Amino acid sequence: MLRGDEFLSSPPRKAVRFGGTLPDILLKCGQVSLREGDAQIINWLHEFRASVTYLTKDFEQLVSLLLKLPWLRRSREVVEEYLGFLGNLVSAQTVHLRPCLRMIVSQFVPRNTFFFLSLDLSENFNTCHRALQTVVRYVPSTLQFLMPILVESFPFINKSERTLECYVHNLLRVTVYLPTLRLQILELIVEKLLKLDVSTPQQDIEDAEEAANNSDSGEKSAEEGLFDMEEDEERKGNKVVSSSSERMAHPLAERLDILMTILFSYIKDVCHVDGKLDINKTKDLYRDLVSVFDKLILPTHASCHVQYFMFYICSFKLGLAEAFLDHLWKKLHDPNNPSVIRQTAGSYIGSFLARAKFIPVVTVKACLDLLVNWMHKYIDNQDTGANACCDVALHGPFYSTCQAAFYTLIFRHKQLLDGNLRKGLSYLQSLNFERIVMCQLNPLKICIPSVVNLFAAITRSKKTIDPFYQFWEELSAEDLENLKKPIKRGTSEDEDDDFLKGETPQNDGVVEIAPNSYESNTRSPVSSIGSPPDSHVQYPH
Repeated sequence: MLRGDEFLSSPPRKAVRFGGTLPDILLKCGQVSLREGDAQIINWLHEFRASVTYLTKDFEQLVSLLLKLPWLRRSREVVEEYLGFLGNLVSAQTVHLRPCLRMIVSQFVPRNTFFFLSLDLSENFNTCHRALQTVVRYVPSTLQFLMPILVESFPFINKSERTLECYVHNLLRVTVYLPTLRLQILELIVEKLLKLDVSTPQQDIEDAEEAANNSDSGEKSAEEGLFDMEEDEERKGNKVVSSSSERMAHPLAERLDILMTILFSYIKDVCHVDGKLDINKTKDLYRDLVSVFDKLILPTHASCHVQYFMFYICSFKLGLAEAFLDHLWKKLHDPNNPSVIRQTAGSYIGSFLARAKFIPVVTVKACLDLLVNWMHKYIDNQDTGANACCDVALHGPFYSTCQAAFYTLIFRHKQLLDGNLRKGLSYLQSLNFERIVMCQLNPLKICIPSVVNLFAAITRSKKTIDPFYQFWEELSAEDLENLKKPIKRGTSEDEDDDFLKGETPQNDGVVEIAPNSYESNTRSPVSSIGSPPDSHVQYPH
């Protein structure tokens, strides 16, 4: 690494006479082989370092040619001299700051995949980050110009997996030495991940996987072997060759999977120092991720996978999980928040409580108490008068809270009843779900049938609500029969309660809370037609 005073104090070497115009010479040097002309390029860079005060905006074309030189592919001496030139240039002529930053950021992805197969990508990326750090050191105002360049340089989501992987990796690496940009960079990455997520519906992923599994295994192995040779040669050199069976058949799903893995690795590395959890660093990163979650995840419809980054960091310490639940709870019961945000927050509470195995039963009970008490108070205020009707537009947050409580009970009933069955049943009965499902707001008419059927099976088996189906008088006989059908395939009544015998029910579909996308066997009142069309949320699978 060059010392700080070397940039301006180093004397120029012997002058060089150019045989032709300077732009022509520079273009020619960019086309010669890697080992040819290094000495000449070093001499030129020395000359330019000594003349940076003259490289004003009038010489923009000349500077542009210098920035296009393939300096990363040259010898170590050329690389060091080029870094020195960059430092001198941006410190003397800030007018060239943006072009220099664009040049550095453009190196965050391998330009020529075939060429880079035999090179150490890691070493090239290290040099790029050294260059960026040099520029930042000499021009402190670089940060306000860097972020827009990082945004505009982000590859399209249909670019190769290697391109996206390298760029996201380098973005996250920037946050290590430029921590003030971490929040903005995380927002950028999550925004791109969401575009991938919503572009790959779960059904499309499953269909692609099924089609891949049914294809000829021999042909599949041959094709993927060629792909590995072209794209992952450097990984083979490091004896890290991924199994073809681990690749996802859907191309966008494979890109999403790779980028999510990088993000998870980053979260783990930031939060752990020498293998131990650093609580202060974890808290700082948690705050940034919660901010990203609020800004991007909560308002996004059909996000199925990206939100797991929040669940992942919460798994490091119970206090983080409780803080996240408290954050979602405040979003849910705050009447000043938009109804869509409140509904989504309620759905994430149910998803988190149901799916996160690291959350203990005592925390689940505390959250259930909080949700159920709020529902009872809501019924006290709304179950009489003109608004006492089944309308998602009026009572969306209430229905979302009901569904969250039902969903939590479905997946956590076994733990709630473990140890002391009588005490567990007494606790469930104390929640008074009967009053909730029998109220005029009729939440079971709004919640999706898959959740309703499983909730009905539990309460019927444990006799916490008796009778359960009597309040569906508005439904037709055909609808009632459809809703009574078992979730699992089979005709016997015992199969309806198979999961009560030790199996955890699997969420096999989208959990939504708006009436405009319900399954056909659910009837919505006419008054709810005007409810927001984007008030959906998917429970993570």
